[in-house]
Amino acid sequence: MQTRKYDITNIILSVCGLATFFLIWHLSISLGLISERTMAKPGEVVSTFIAKLSEVQPDGDTIQNHFLTSFQLSLYGFIAAIVIGTPLGLLMGWYKAIEYFANPIFEIVRPIPPIAWIPIIILLLGIGMPAKAFIIFVSAFVPCVINSYVGVKLTNPVLINVAKTFGASNWHIFKTICIPSAIPMVFAGFRISLGAAWSTLVAAELLASTSGLGYMIQMGRTLIRPDIIIVGMLTIGFTGALMAFVLNRFESKIAPWRAKK
Repeated sequence: MQTRKYDITNIILSVCGLATFFLIWHLSISLGLISERTMAKPGEVVSTFIAKLSEVQPDGDTIQNHFLTSFQLSLYGFIAAIVIGTPLGLLMGWYKAIEYFANPIFEIVRPIPPIAWIPIIILLLGIGMPAKAFIIFVSAFVPCVINSYVGVKLTNPVLINVAKTFGASNWHIFKTICIPSAIPMVFAGFRISLGAAWSTLVAAELLASTSGLGYMIQMGRTLIRPDIIIVGMLTIGFTGALMAFVLNRFESKIAPWRAKK
């Protein structure tokens, strides 16, 4: 009963926070603090969003098609980062040989901004879907590796020593102790990677795109349509928040002890 009360309170606080944000946004324009040429009112943004559900003008496509293009692109890069980055980070955290082999390369690549890869990627992959997905992959890859690596390193040494005392092999300890212990950090890395993937979307869709939320935002800038820009931005924001919620639910299923804390 107490937990349910806290849940309702948290929902109310979240709704109040969003309402306050939109109220400040509306008042700042209505009172002339921000020019309507540079920022659209919330009502105008809602109207534009509804109109874009059926209209292709002025950016050439409906909001649904823009969303599907961007979602597919982000999903490819995000999943590739998880599939490659997470095992690499886990193995680097446990096996010294893999850490010494891969870490120097990773440390050199890690500080390079994803946008800096664009010229090389164009030369190697052209300007199609693989090139755009690779840019998103690069941005999402680093958090997956780092958090998986740190998650293994933070494994309770007492548990490891007890397992060794009972004759457990390195692989068995890694599989049954280190990986479960690292799950919270791994999922934290997924959430960071998810944000990075959507943040890089606009840059990725600069590569000769004709559809996508990033393209829509760029067209809004070209046409001086702040309402279109904000519709694209909020669609990215709400989609990222929804995907983060799904990740949280998935984590609670495979690591129920985390949900109880």
